[in-house]
Formats: sequence, structure tokens, C-alpha cells
Amino acid sequence: MKVYAERPLRFTRQVVADLAMAAWTVLWVWAAINLYDFIQKLAIPGEKLEGSGDRLAQNLADAQSKAGSVPLIGDKLSAPFGNAAEAARGIADAGRTQQEAVGDLATTLAWFTAAAPIIVALALWIPFRAMWIRAATSAVAVRRRTGGAELLALRALATAPLRRLQAIDSDVVAGWRDGDPELIDLLARMELRRLGLKQRKLKPVS
Repeated sequence: MKVYAERPLRFTRQVVADLAMAAWTVLWVWAAINLYDFIQKLAIPGEKLEGSGDRLAQNLADAQSKAGSVPLIGDKLSAPFGNAAEAARGIADAGRTQQEAVGDLATTLAWFTAAAPIIVALALWIPFRAMWIRAATSAVAVRRRTGGAELLALRALATAPLRRLQAIDSDVVAGWRDGDPELIDLLARMELRRLGLKQRKLKPVS
């Protein structure tokens, strides 16, 4: 499989494009991580609320236990502490709920921030890259085959701009049809140059 071109200019362009795609991906992953960390700071009040609620609930529970040990009036005396401890646990639960909500929001926004631009870039980059790899791999295989020059020349006739074909010969089709070796070689090399491949020795039909 041919992944990169053989000619320096095309090769450089492909490497730069690949590095740019990698840098783009890293940039948005970095942005997503920083956004996640920033949003997670909104959970700090929830953490403090949870910690304060748990400590208050524990203190009230201890007070309830001590009040309950008072003879005769222990049950009545401890009841308010029990109710207050329950309310404190509710405060702690609210703090935990707030942290979970912030965590879910941070995760969702971070994934969207990273995924959206990366997917769009890949959707534009992958088809062009895959098309070139497929065409270049096929051209390299044809270049090694006997009769490959004729096939590449035919491909050039089908894809090259008309002005370039006209500049080669006023009746380039007739020359290809008659098997003019110089014309076929020129067309084949034109197709290889279009793909950024070097003009190695081509094998005409024996």
C-alpha cells in the first residue's frame, strides 16, 4: 500500500497535512480537557455542602445519642436532634447531587467540544487521503506490470486536462491508438506525476 508520494513536493504536502490533522486533534482534546477541568470547579460548592452536611449530621447524631441517654426525658429530648440530623443528611445529598450534575455536564460538553471539530476534520481529510492512497497503490502496481505504460497512458487520456493533452500533440488520441511509444511514455509519466510518483522505468507491451 502506498501511503506517501515519492516526489518531494507532494510528499511534503501530505506530511504537512497529516501533521496538521494530528495537531488539530491534539488541540481540541486539550481544549476539551481544560473545559472539563473548568466546569468541574463548579462542583466545589457541592463538595463543601456535602462535607458540611455530613459533619453536621454526624454531630447531631452524636448529640441525639447523648440526649437519648438522659433518664425519663431522653426520647423527647433527642427527637429534635434526630430531625436536624436527617435534614443535614438531606443537605449532604443535595451537595452530592449537585456534583453529579456538574460532572455529567462537564463530561458531555468536553466530549462534544473534542468530537465535533475532530469528526468534521476527519470527514474532510479521510476521503481525500483514502482516494489518493487507493489511486497511488494501483498506479504503483500497474507501473511494475508489462503493459503498464499503456494503461497509465489511457488513464492520463481520461483524466488529464484537455489543454495539457492538446499541448502534447494535436492528435494525441491517434498517437495513443497507433501505439506511438514516445507518446505513450509521455502520457504514462504525466499520470505518475499527477499522483506524485517517480518516473521509474515503465514496461510497455512486448
